[in-house]
Amino acid sequence: MGTPVASSAEATADATDWVAVGKIVKPFGVRGDVRVLSLSDVPGRLQGLKQVMLVAPDGRTVSASVVRLREERGGFVVGFDVFSTPEEAAAFRGGLIQIARGQAPPLPEGQYYECDLIGMTVRDEAGLVLGTLEEIVATGGHPVFAVRREGKEVLIPATRSVVALVDVAGRTMTVRGIEELLDA
Repeated sequence: MGTPVASSAEATADATDWVAVGKIVKPFGVRGDVRVLSLSDVPGRLQGLKQVMLVAPDGRTVSASVVRLREERGGFVVGFDVFSTPEEAAAFRGGLIQIARGQAPPLPEGQYYECDLIGMTVRDEAGLVLGTLEEIVATGGHPVFAVRREGKEVLIPATRSVVALVDVAGRTMTVRGIEELLDA
């Protein structure tokens, strides 16, 4: 059984205040709507959105209101009050839709928002620093943590048998039983 990770894939400069619930895939139509991939495990999370923060890939942010939303082909088509043309929406392709942390539901013990994990220092049980958790990769089974240090990457299974401890406040994660991954 994997270590539960509530999706909200990427961290932003002030991850303590915001939680990503969607990713803008591309513009859709002529009114500035966008295709959105849900990053939330909470059913109906996107359908209830009213006020959000949009974060462009270049880091630019803008507060927006949701004016239209419909499910379509495994994702969503969303209209925001700040986009009226496909060109305006295109500037946010690959960007995030965030909600204030206070709007995010509390997680059960042992589950974490991805934005809380990204940037953590990852150590083994002996205290050796393995690197920084830079990405959480979705796979067919459990997620995999991409940990990087000095140009090298180690992919660590996000399972309870591997993840010994997560200290969100201390920004560290302790893992065990990955010696064979380090030798590869």
